[in-house]
Amino acid sequence: MVAISQIHPNWERAPDGITDGFSLEITAKDVESLRAAAPAIPPETPIAVTFLPGEEAPARIAAAKAVRALGFEPMPHFSARRITSEAEFEDYLNTVVQEAGVRRCFVIAGDPDHAAGPYNDSSELIATGLFEKAGIKAIGVGGHPEGHPNMTEEQCWEVLARKCVEIDARGMAPLVVTQFGFDPDAALEWLAALRQRGIVAPVRIGVPGPAGIKTLMRFAARCGVGASASVLAKYGISITQLLGSAGPDKLVDALAKGLNESHGPVRLHFYPFGGLEKTVAWINSYRKSRG
Repeated sequence: MVAISQIHPNWERAPDGITDGFSLEITAKDVESLRAAAPAIPPETPIAVTFLPGEEAPARIAAAKAVRALGFEPMPHFSARRITSEAEFEDYLNTVVQEAGVRRCFVIAGDPDHAAGPYNDSSELIATGLFEKAGIKAIGVGGHPEGHPNMTEEQCWEVLARKCVEIDARGMAPLVVTQFGFDPDAALEWLAALRQRGIVAPVRIGVPGPAGIKTLMRFAARCGVGASASVLAKYGISITQLLGSAGPDKLVDALAKGLNESHGPVRLHFYPFGGLEKTVAWINSYRKSRG
């Protein structure tokens, strides 16, 4: 088994509080927001750079370079079904490695129903061998505490286990990053099931950053995230009051209370739906208020 430090050196130590060692996510359009928030973000924080439709490779490369230049750890996404050719894949991968010092990546199938090129899912990207050839040390894959729209629960577990084994066999460290959710109980139950199935890879639990309630609801609907009245109440949202903003205080409190050694190595990954600066300010405020 490869060393956990290949994911990031700070995984070798126990976190100092639930928000210690967090990671963030940006799009190529968020570079200026990242620059503004940078003084309040710990050095070497992992920052994912998404692979969205309408954003060309040069913009994503520039974003990864900015992440590195600001003293953080870039982790670009690779969306299998959006990649049009092996040449495009290899060129983008090698460019971010050479120009942004990328050592860690995140792979997903992507939203399109049909592949634009030769890759139908993230497993096919991993199987190319191009990641380890480029010197990548860790690969992140998706976890789905609330299930996947195109797979049964058992299929989700089988695919996840297979990816983790394959990544490890290729000399890279697997990391599981979950979809965001509002329900801490679902996340904790999923973590327990993950470990019971013998999957030992470190996990980042996806947390929606503070945002307008309507914005949070819109992302939940788009991503198929559970947003029933009872689930939203756990996050601190009442469906009778959809004006204003909400933050993940109750969600993170519940995770901090519920996590224990049996859940294995776990950190948080923030989706800044309400803006990167707002999310970073919330993290620092939360850390200060909780000691």
